Amino acid sequence: MALLPILQYPDPALTSKAETVTEFNEELRQLASDMAETMYAAPGVGLAANQIGILKRIVVIDVSDDKSDLLVLVNPEILSHTEELADFEEGCLSLKGLYEHVKRPNGVTVRAQNLDGQFFEYSATGILAVCSQHEIDHLDGVVFIDHLSRLQKRSRSYKNCTNF
Repeated sequence: MALLPILQYPDPALTSKAETVTEFNEELRQLASDMAETMYAAPGVGLAANQIGILKRIVVIDVSDDKSDLLVLVNPEILSHTEELADFEEGCLSLKGLYEHVKRPNGVTVRAQNLDGQFFEYSATGILAVCSQHEIDHLDGVVFIDHLSRLQKRSRSYKNCTNF
């Protein structure tokens, strides 16, 4: 296993769309393992491959208190979401030290593949729903500050951020 460097905004990989994973092999397993190790060491609750400069649709998530519930999502997509919104303070390993309130659907249903290529679905609410949306956004080249209102963007100075 290896700790991987986490890219910082505005690195172009963070605003690039990731490609579909088509090969499910030992290389993919190693990538997921390295991503999990990197996420835990950061520390964080989610990490997308874009954040380490790999434009493949894979994320790792663990929102458990004791870091014992690793979720690996390959080619994830949000199938549905609730109308009810949740307001969570979000941060990002690629925007170190920046935390802002973001409104997102409070519940989602996600479809993904596991490391063997088998499809599965899960429904989530609360922090897991928010984290799932945040990480899947990364795969589509969207960072959480893209969801901020103009007022939020103008009310603070974004060190290392551009176009505000």
